[in-house]
Amino acid sequence: MKRRISLLTLVVGDYDEAIAFFTSKLSFSLIADEAQGRKRWVVVAPEGGPGILLARASDAKQETAIGNQTGGRVAFFLETDDFARDHADMLTQGITFLEEPRHESYGIVAQWQDPWGNKWDLLQPA
Repeated sequence: MKRRISLLTLVVGDYDEAIAFFTSKLSFSLIADEAQGRKRWVVVAPEGGPGILLARASDAKQETAIGNQTGGRVAFFLETDDFARDHADMLTQGITFLEEPRHESYGIVAQWQDPWGNKWDLLQPA
């Protein structure tokens, strides 16, 4: 049986703000943006990666999850084939890094934060 994860959900406060961040700052592609009544089906993705479904919070409980969907742990891992290039570009785009790049046995990594407070790793595997 062949399986793969095709989408992950990221709860955001505003669709258009999230689309702008991912497409302008991270150069993700906008895969889908379809109206579904009071909701939209919005998917962004890096080249070759699984999509991220951007889901606007629809109630107070979901709003509390914005920026803290994993209880403060790293939520997402953005893998690159050129850490130095992407790190420099992300700094130019105003991305907030929470640490300096470090070399680990598994590769080069630095933790960063999206505009909502979710933690990500930028990672170039060894």
